[in-house]
Amino acid sequence: MKATCNDAHVRCPLMLACIALFAVALPVAADSASDRGFDVLHYTATVEPNIPAMTVAGHASIRLRLVARLDSIELDRGELTIDAVREGSTRLQFEQLPRRVRVRLPSPVAGQMRSIDIDYRGTPRFGLQFVPERSQVYTIFSTSQWLVCIDAPDERATLDLSVALPPDLRAAGSGRLVATRPRADGMIVHVWHQDRPMPSYTFGFAAGKFDEVTTRNRRVGYRYLGASFASTRELERVFADTPDMVRFFGGRAGLPYPHPSYTQVLVANTAGQELAGFALLSDAYGRNLRDNPESINLSAHEVAHQWWGNLVTCRDWRHFWLNEGFATFMAAAYDEHRFGRAAYERDIEAARMRYEQVRKTSGDRPLVFPSWDRPTADDRTIVYQKGAYVLHRLREMLGEGLFWKGIRDYTRRYQGRAVTTSDFQRAMEGSTGRNLNDFFATWVYMTRSL
Repeated sequence: MKATCNDAHVRCPLMLACIALFAVALPVAADSASDRGFDVLHYTATVEPNIPAMTVAGHASIRLRLVARLDSIELDRGELTIDAVREGSTRLQFEQLPRRVRVRLPSPVAGQMRSIDIDYRGTPRFGLQFVPERSQVYTIFSTSQWLVCIDAPDERATLDLSVALPPDLRAAGSGRLVATRPRADGMIVHVWHQDRPMPSYTFGFAAGKFDEVTTRNRRVGYRYLGASFASTRELERVFADTPDMVRFFGGRAGLPYPHPSYTQVLVANTAGQELAGFALLSDAYGRNLRDNPESINLSAHEVAHQWWGNLVTCRDWRHFWLNEGFATFMAAAYDEHRFGRAAYERDIEAARMRYEQVRKTSGDRPLVFPSWDRPTADDRTIVYQKGAYVLHRLREMLGEGLFWKGIRDYTRRYQGRAVTTSDFQRAMEGSTGRNLNDFFATWVYMTRSL
C-alpha cells in the first residue's frame, strides 16, 4: 500500500486515493491468536464475483485449532451476509454482529482441530472493486469484504482460492495457479494454492481483459497484465526494472524473494496494493511510468512489501509503520541504487517535508499508535513519511555497514512472523551492538524531546 508525495503531479493524487481507501477499509486492530483463543491454519475459498451486478457469493472452509476451550468463535465478515454455517453435516448456530460473525461450537476442547464451512454473499462497497464497463474485478483492502476470515495481520494461514470468472478474462491470484477448469455454465474456475502461511490481507485476485507479458529472470517468473497500452512490448517496458528490484530487495533483506513468481497488474483505479506474490497498480500510474521511466517509486514500494509487510508483518495495526515506513524507505533506497544518491536524498527530503507539515499543523505523534481504529490523513503521514525518515536517521547514525547488517538480521530473524517495534529495536541492537534506547525514545516513542 502506498501514499507519498515525492512527485507532486503524480503521487499526491495517489496519496489522496490511499487516504480515501484506508478511511473506510482498514480493519480494527485485533487481539493476538492467543487472546482470540484459536488459530486459523488454512482457508479453502470458492468465490464467484458477478461483475455486471457488482455482487459476490462465496463459500469458505476454515480449518482452525482451538488454543483455549471456547464455546464460540468470532470471524470478520465486513458487510457480508452469512447464509449458513456448518461443521461437517451439522448446522451451527451463528449470530451476525457488526462486521463479525459469532459461531457457536459444540463440545469444544482445547487443542482440537475444527473445520467450519460458511456460505455468504454480499454487495461490497469496498474490499472488492468492480469496474463493469471494463470487465474488471479486483481485491483491495480489506479481505473480510469478500472472504469470511480473521482480518488481522498477526494471523497467518495457507490458502486454496477458487474464483469463477467469464472465459474471456485473464486473472491473477494469491499463490501458484494449479488449475483452470471449465464449468458447465461456461464460466472458468481459476484455482490458486498458497502454501506459505500469509496474513489474510495479502490474499486476493484480479481479473479483466488484460494483455499479458511473461518472462523469467534467474529463478523467478514475472508476469505483467494491463489493458491500456499499444502493444505487449510497451507493457513489458513499463515493468523493465522489476527483476532488478527483486534482486536488490533480496540482497538488502538477506533473503531471496519468497515466491516462485511475481505478477504486476494494472487495473482501472487503485492507490497501490501489495498481495502475496503480486501487486495491483493503476492504469494511470502505468501510463505515467511509460512516459517517465524514473517514476518507479510506487512499483518499488510494492515490491519491497514482499519482504517488509508480507514476510515480516506488524503484529497489529498500531505498529503499521513497520510495514509502510519500511516500504517507503526501501523504495527510496532502490531509487538510490537505480539513479544515484541524489534521487534518494530527494525522496527522503520529500518525506521529511511532509512530516514537518504535520508537525506544524496538527503536531507530531509517536510511530507506535495507541489505536488505529480511525486513522486520519496526518496519522498516515506519520506512518509512511515519518517512518521512512526515522529509518533514514537510523541509517545515518549507524553508518552503512551496521545499518544494513541490522536490517538483514532483523528480516531473517522474523521472516514468517509478526513483530512489534520493540522486536525491531532489539534485533537492531543485537546485530549492531549499539544501545538504541535514546534514538527510539526520541524518534519512535517520543518520550524524549528532539
